[in-house]
Amino acid sequence: MQRRISAGIVTVICLLASGAVSRVLAAEPAPAVESKGKFIRLERNKAGEPTSLQTAVVHYTSPDPKQAELAVDLIGAVHVGEKSYYEALNKLFDQYDVVLYELVAPEGTRVPKGAKPGGHPVAMMQNGLKDMLSLEHQLEFIDYSKKNMVHADMSPDDFAKSMDERGESVVGMVFRMMGHGIAQQSKLQAQGKSPEIDLLAVLFDKDRSGSMKRMMAEQFENVEGAMQALDGPQGSTIITERNKVALKKLAEEIAAGKKKIGIFYGAGHLSDMEKRLQADFHLNRASESWLTAWQLDKPVAKAAIKKAAEK
Repeated sequence: MQRRISAGIVTVICLLASGAVSRVLAAEPAPAVESKGKFIRLERNKAGEPTSLQTAVVHYTSPDPKQAELAVDLIGAVHVGEKSYYEALNKLFDQYDVVLYELVAPEGTRVPKGAKPGGHPVAMMQNGLKDMLSLEHQLEFIDYSKKNMVHADMSPDDFAKSMDERGESVVGMVFRMMGHGIAQQSKLQAQGKSPEIDLLAVLFDKDRSGSMKRMMAEQFENVEGAMQALDGPQGSTIITERNKVALKKLAEEIAAGKKKIGIFYGAGHLSDMEKRLQADFHLNRASESWLTAWQLDKPVAKAAIKKAAEK
């Protein structure tokens, strides 16, 4: 039972990193190129304790002088985070001619400011996780109403059609992710570590939300392996096919004369997306910066603060 719970945590991590969010309450309806780096990372202090979970903003440019002004940024996201994280993203988005964003929703959907997640099971899971971890949901704090925000994802009908054509199912993907989680857990046990004991310790910790955040953040270090398990050797609707839709929209925006373009997608999408930018658009990774999505520092006891002040 405990093993299934630990594997379930890996499943949730994949959903947070892949952007598997369906309908929202709205006003209106890979090639063989190696990825150069990560799109999500865990920062640690000198003692090896996690201090923050961060997502990347990776800048791509063209070596072609004719495209010297073109710049495309991949902007990683996790779908529940600190309010300050989403505030920083909103400021960042103002720098772009256009920001292409993910959301499985009808074509032409305009997400109203402060929208609430819909009733899809994945959205409900993310919303429950938001409350459990004392975080905020992306849909409520990202301002999608700005003119430069452009929907670049599948419609629910296209998503369902693609899954049907590929012989995929949500249940099948969940079991695939859980299988990966169980395999990872077995590796940890072979190293003398016990995820079950760690989970029990979290449940009885006074700072339960903080401890749960730190435990889940540790799983993000292996999210790329989990996403590969989810995507499979032939790709998947949830990653591959949605990325194709986003980059088709990118080509349209470039053809329309846009020069500075951001692509705001779940961090789990971006390794595949980088390969496609390199192979299909001949863009190269030029630089990167990082935004803190989760603060993970342990709370300092009042007694320790008082003692430090007295010195």
